[in-house]
Amino acid sequence: MLNRNAEALFWIGRYIERAENHARLIDVHYHIQQEEDFQEEGHKWSRLIDALGVRNEYLRQFDSFSEQDVLSFITLDLGNSNSLFSCVHQARNNLRTLRQHLPSELWDIANGFNLWLAEQSVADIMRGPHHFYQQVKERAAMFLGAEQSVMLRGNEWHFIESGRFLERAENTTRILQAVTVQCKSKDINAIYTQLQAVLKSVSGYQSFRRYYADAMSPESILEFLIVNASFPRSIRFSFHKLEEHLAKLELDTSEKGSGHEKVIRQAGKIKAELDYMEKEEMSGDLVEDVLHSLMLSCQRLGKTMEGAFFRREGVRV
Repeated sequence: MLNRNAEALFWIGRYIERAENHARLIDVHYHIQQEEDFQEEGHKWSRLIDALGVRNEYLRQFDSFSEQDVLSFITLDLGNSNSLFSCVHQARNNLRTLRQHLPSELWDIANGFNLWLAEQSVADIMRGPHHFYQQVKERAAMFLGAEQSVMLRGNEWHFIESGRFLERAENTTRILQAVTVQCKSKDINAIYTQLQAVLKSVSGYQSFRRYYADAMSPESILEFLIVNASFPRSIRFSFHKLEEHLAKLELDTSEKGSGHEKVIRQAGKIKAELDYMEKEEMSGDLVEDVLHSLMLSCQRLGKTMEGAFFRREGVRV
């Protein structure tokens, strides 16, 4: 039972962060689809399905890729376990089982978020996609604000934050992978335009300009989003926070062992690699290998955490 509580908390963090990041990724797509080579309807929407890694699931329901079908599937379809609505719904269900452990504000916000999405239709999205996904981001931010303001800094909080930062690292990586693949064989101006859209999607444009002023280049944008130590949505920042929360988990002395230590060691190794990454690794074709390696590292760490915390007795929440 205690293991299930820890897992539910971890996934609350992941699901809320994933919902927000899905909104951000879709928003990126609306920016970059204005390029000439995205005017073919099926091509541009299939790229969004591929970026979220749900092509097989989508093709079980649909024969072609249209804006309406794609937005419905990835945003509102509860049958798609990875849709935005499914993420919020599952976070809300996890919160319901833990209401006695968590501040009531978190339940109120998550439940309201879930009820609002249940009332939406794909027609509501298509009337104003940017406005719709902005509302999603604002509701996710409201949940985060309450969590940061009222939760005790105990295991419950550290498990939620661990899930949130692992998900954030993975999703920033996924957004960059999607765009770098789309930038292949394009001239420097097209690449710059798309990476600038990514900066805006993660609310990082103004922060980037503080670091680089007018010296904007694809390499600088990639460096900022991958290894900047101060920007909260960079991959490096996420891993620093993730390691910090993992180290602060208070397990019973008898249960502190190889599993917990392995998780911290694995997160620390990824963090160290990001700390000492060279700028040259974030240019040309090399960045694709870096992002692929980071994605695999995120997935491996998630599996390690599952084995260390959620499939054994002794995690005290």
